[in-house]
Amino acid sequence: MSRIAECFNDLKARGRKAVIPYIVAGDPGVEITVDLMLALVESGADIIELGVPFSDPMSEGPVIQRGHERALERGMRLRGVLDVMVEFRKHNQKTPVLLMGYANPVEHMGHAQFADRAAASGVDALLTVDIPPEEVAGLNHELRRVGMDNIFLIAPTTPADRMDLIAEEASGFIYYVSLKGVTGAGNLDREAVARSVAEIRSHTTLPICVGFGIKDGPSAAAVAAVSDGVVIGSALVQRLADVAKEGGDDAAVLAAARAMLTDIREHVDGNFSDAA
Repeated sequence: MSRIAECFNDLKARGRKAVIPYIVAGDPGVEITVDLMLALVESGADIIELGVPFSDPMSEGPVIQRGHERALERGMRLRGVLDVMVEFRKHNQKTPVLLMGYANPVEHMGHAQFADRAAASGVDALLTVDIPPEEVAGLNHELRRVGMDNIFLIAPTTPADRMDLIAEEASGFIYYVSLKGVTGAGNLDREAVARSVAEIRSHTTLPICVGFGIKDGPSAAAVAAVSDGVVIGSALVQRLADVAKEGGDDAAVLAAARAMLTDIREHVDGNFSDAA
């Protein structure tokens, strides 16, 4: 059983929902990335989504695009991300880590070599935004060979027959994109999310986690109530960038990450005070 499956089984047994923060590897700094991952876990993250910097992150909004640009300027590439994973696994063997990125770096390395190197470094799953389910057979063969999950996106505009195709190829969990457009856009409609999650459940038995538009504790709690987990991306990336831009050192960045994740964790679990 994969770390991701074990994670969701454990969460279900405890009546909890997954909190999944997204950061870009190498942003706001290369040296701080492992410490940032560890801080997020300490503050309640169940799974970490680690962005692989890419020069044309077409599905991202301006906040995460800038995060990719900063990481690339610091020299972070796919091989560097795998090095980060090796270091992270020296400290944490339990928390699942999902790499989120684009096809080009994986294709350039080669499916088999990527699968071998990623698995050896401790990566649990891959989400490639721009590989459709119709074209994923070769990659999926290699990922399954090494026991890695392949996460797929489902959007509000995804038709039912395509949900079936995605469900056949996906493993780990389904990532539901709650808003049309790029990351960081728009406002959440909880009832619409609930209806969409219910529809997706009729096509798959995999857990369903929701991302895009989750900005804080209350929005995370609202979405967690109707899904199996929440992904926090743009708001976290922006918060860390703001602290770094204001001159905050690594300790300040880590403190900001802990504070934000702790608040989201407490809201998702229902353990927060209205006076806080």
